[in-house]
Amino acid sequence: MSRAPQPFDHTVRSDERLVLDAGTVRAWSARTAEALERERAAIDAINVYPVADGDTGTNLYLTADAAHRAVEAVFTAPGASGTSAPDTTDAVRALAHGALLGARGNSGTILSQLLRGMAGVLAEGADGDHLARALAAAASSARAAVAHPVEGTILTVAAAAAAGCADGGALPDVARRAYGGARTALEATPGQLAVLGRAGVVDAGGRGLVTVLGALVETVTGRAPEPPPASPGVRDLPAGPGESCGPADHGPGHEGSGQEPGYEGSGYEVLYLLEAGDDAVELLRARLDALGDSLVVVGGDGLWNVHVHTDDPGAAVEAGIEAGRPHRIRITHFASATPAPAPLAEADTPAHARVEPSPRAVVAVLPGEGLAGLCAEAGATTVQARPGEPPAGDELLDAVRRAHAREVVLLPNDTELRAAAAAAAERARAEGIRVALIPTRAAVQGIAALAVHEPGRSFDEDVVAMTAAAGATRYAELAVAERQSFTSAGVCQAGDVLGLIEGDVAVIGQDLTDTARTVLDRMLQAGGELVTLVVADGTPPGLADTLEAHVRRGYLAVDTVTYHAGEGAPPLLIGVE
Repeated sequence: MSRAPQPFDHTVRSDERLVLDAGTVRAWSARTAEALERERAAIDAINVYPVADGDTGTNLYLTADAAHRAVEAVFTAPGASGTSAPDTTDAVRALAHGALLGARGNSGTILSQLLRGMAGVLAEGADGDHLARALAAAASSARAAVAHPVEGTILTVAAAAAAGCADGGALPDVARRAYGGARTALEATPGQLAVLGRAGVVDAGGRGLVTVLGALVETVTGRAPEPPPASPGVRDLPAGPGESCGPADHGPGHEGSGQEPGYEGSGYEVLYLLEAGDDAVELLRARLDALGDSLVVVGGDGLWNVHVHTDDPGAAVEAGIEAGRPHRIRITHFASATPAPAPLAEADTPAHARVEPSPRAVVAVLPGEGLAGLCAEAGATTVQARPGEPPAGDELLDAVRRAHAREVVLLPNDTELRAAAAAAAERARAEGIRVALIPTRAAVQGIAALAVHEPGRSFDEDVVAMTAAAGATRYAELAVAERQSFTSAGVCQAGDVLGLIEGDVAVIGQDLTDTARTVLDRMLQAGGELVTLVVADGTPPGLADTLEAHVRRGYLAVDTVTYHAGEGAPPLLIGVE
């Protein structure tokens, strides 16, 4: 299928751009999005490695489109003209940041890291020599972001692009030579990965990167380069989980192994943005690498995009929670390969489970009698958490047994209960009960998870939906200080009202209603569609009505729902989805 690439004319013409200024970056981002939109169906069609999933082109296009929209926002912002007009640094940083926020799939995640690597160098200078250095930095940073790099993928094509223009030179010449190196490397990918050779196609992620570099050549020269030769055809391949772009990170025992089309790997794709420090992310990489495959973690400066394929999406999200603050969580179910649990033999069945078990149940730990009763009416088996008396592991295990179900979803709804809940889940599994622990950290996250619970769908799909709903819910709590103490918001006195957001004291006030309004405003600054208020007994009369009116006045697109927790709960719990 390969043929010798056509030679490039390296003569720099007078009408070509010699500097990658802000306007050129803007034009390149637009042309890249347009080109990937045109070619995404063709790229999807050659998506056969490591499995035939058919979405590489779509993921690359969505990532590029997000990057372009971020660049456009810089140029169309109020006051973005004259001396305040964006410069190259503004444009390339917006390009990289937009790609990071909008990255989809392995391919989009790796593309976002390539753009980030380029941005760091292009912010220092925008001529041909800087472009050559930027491409080298991009290839290096993208390879470092992938847990188990494999040759014959987008990483190989990126390295060849950088090598092709390593000597630098004029901007148009560097762009052409980078494109030529990438195109040549792309044509060689079927010889590097057997699965590509058998299917008669080049790597889909690499093909997308060639499109990106082709858009760059056309932007700086005004002439589209010759496209790489089309693959001769793709035989019908069974669909499977995963995505072809990028390396096959199959974890221990699978590194570098070209999987057959139809390979059934991990059942879920988990993606989320993560606010965390470098040290926490290094620990996160190790934990996710043990949980699954296709691991890519990109970003920096406190904001990361995490992508992994795994059979345990709850654990992948929990790892993110322990590392920092995950948000924009997306969990996609590929095809579950987990067999249904075998029925228990009568002789092996504990005495407490001799009652015919139901198919599935939810066990939730909840503060306040009213809230526990409400969730019980919704079908959950509840454990009431009393002030200063968190339930022990034995109490949680008893609740799982009381549910009399073959499958149980456990919602601890408290960070302090994570270890006890994990121990109870392990003991229940040893008794033959299939237990999924969703690491909910607050009652409002448990309510959000319970709201999307559907016993009629598969256990795995139900757990994924509940995990995603819980992870998309930010939470806050109002409490009254019992003594003077130091907090992250300053020194509080006994009787002060404390507004805790995601577990940290963010507001110290004197009045419960005023403090609640301040906490709500801070939470809604990051956006939201639904506010959940859980009000305990003894709060000021009309508190819920006041807060609902505050949301209606200031946030027109946000809905509010109120629950009454009764006695034994914090004065106010807030959830924002």
